Amino acid sequence: MVTEPTTAADGAAQAPSQPGQETRPVIVTVDDDPQVSRAVARDLRRRYGENNRIVRAESGQDALDAMRQMKLRGDQVAVILADYRMPGMNGLEFLERAMDVYPFAKRVLLTAYADTNAAIDAINIVDLDYYLLKPWDPPEEKLYPPVDELLGAWRREERKPVREAKLVGHRWSAPSSQLRDFLARNQVPYHWYSSDEPEGQRLLEAAGTDGHHVPVLITVDGEALIMPSSAEVAAKVGLATTPERDFYDLVVIGGGPGGLGAAVYGASEGLRTLLVEKFATGGQAGQSSRIENYLGFPEGVSGGQLTDRARRQAVKFGAELLTTREATGLEINGPARTVRLNDGSAIDAQAIILATGVAYRQLNAPGCDRVQNAGVFYGAALTEAEGCKDQDVYVVGGANSAGQAAVYLSRYARSVTMLVRAGSLEQSMSYYLIQQIAGIDQITVRTCTEVAEVLGDSHLERLELRDLNSGSLETVDASQLFIFIGAAPRTSWLDGVVARDERGFVLAGLDLTEDHLAEWPLDRQPFHLETNVPGVFAVGDVRAESAKRVASAVGEGAMAVMFVHRYLEPK
Repeated sequence: MVTEPTTAADGAAQAPSQPGQETRPVIVTVDDDPQVSRAVARDLRRRYGENNRIVRAESGQDALDAMRQMKLRGDQVAVILADYRMPGMNGLEFLERAMDVYPFAKRVLLTAYADTNAAIDAINIVDLDYYLLKPWDPPEEKLYPPVDELLGAWRREERKPVREAKLVGHRWSAPSSQLRDFLARNQVPYHWYSSDEPEGQRLLEAAGTDGHHVPVLITVDGEALIMPSSAEVAAKVGLATTPERDFYDLVVIGGGPGGLGAAVYGASEGLRTLLVEKFATGGQAGQSSRIENYLGFPEGVSGGQLTDRARRQAVKFGAELLTTREATGLEINGPARTVRLNDGSAIDAQAIILATGVAYRQLNAPGCDRVQNAGVFYGAALTEAEGCKDQDVYVVGGANSAGQAAVYLSRYARSVTMLVRAGSLEQSMSYYLIQQIAGIDQITVRTCTEVAEVLGDSHLERLELRDLNSGSLETVDASQLFIFIGAAPRTSWLDGVVARDERGFVLAGLDLTEDHLAEWPLDRQPFHLETNVPGVFAVGDVRAESAKRVASAVGEGAMAVMFVHRYLEPK
């Protein structure tokens, strides 16, 4: 239930604001206890009702639905107060999702004394601005002062209206799915319109095309891009696609946790730093719905949030981020290391950090390629999660990334079935995640099972599953399939320059043999993380024998910068 009381006398629902109408900033309060909910709204209305609209809800989902409607109307939410203990979606989960709708709203958690530790943790998880202990009587002493301060801070901040692009596409269009993912992971605001709906058809007609030529992106300036490439979109939405310089102290290749860690530490320590990313910063970790074993986030943090913070941190220190550019070659030209890019350009640097990560291996099942990005996705594809509502979805893989995706998708899907070739999850998944999955009724784990065939013409419709013990086949209905079956390094562009192992992972430090160092030109041995080419370092998943964890990748990125400084010291 959502209500918008106006005055203490009548409590009548206030008519929604109309587009373009001047509106008062909104204060949203969420509490599942009707008595407490009314009390909070009453006290807020008494002091702030003249200059603010007070909207109360009795569940996190109702509040999110109301906020999305307010967003469409152009309303501004100044403060959100949420109770911590709510069934279905607790206060932390609600505030985390509310950040996506109103990122500038001030966030307050209402807690009992026993929950103060959770409130303190929330400062890291959702950038909590304040927490209030219940009961807050008298409000003049315990409620109004912090709300006054938060409203004042909100008014002082410069909040330029977020202008959204319009994206028109079809659910089963692979290019549409890829562009949605690109925009979302690069934090580009957009609104999705299905080409089957009247508004989507109107926009297609205005763009001079039809539903057979999607996606169509209409920029905030009204320019229609029909079936554009990622590079074309990046240039139009303000992402940097060309470097500002020809020469840098440090070029980082790859924008996953290791690359972002290197960019933050390199730029913060005065190095002219450029990060080159093919698709979007964050790598595979950026697609994770929840990372729960990362230091400092006891309640977990989404890969998108962690990535966004790291990217903003790197830019704050002066790092330059280059998007939709892929490294295609590496050359050693005297003291310069030259990186060739896929657009034919080149960048020179004194030092290079390789942080290209890995790509998910392809599922070798007939029919899989035919419906890729049309029901079959490699990685989490979080933009597709809401399309899983009331559907039966499948996840292939038994490692942490597959488990995290299954937990996230279970919020939306009717059922989530994990297909694992091994005999158990214990061989490849963290204990905490196994326990979490066991406690979710919607998730079923089928071990010793593989996908034998993917069925469907324009999109995924069914899967044929094989029992590896008996060899028997079973056909099941499926709307979406998410694949996490191991990974291969992206290192073919280093052929003939940087030493790699038989699987393509980059060798560095103590993993280099005398044969690899036959042409090593320096008196010293390679630094830890340094490859067989002086001044070229490898961090994160792309490095042979790495830990394949977010924390270790970030640590290696920071450590590599320390060795870059040593490498750059006057000889």
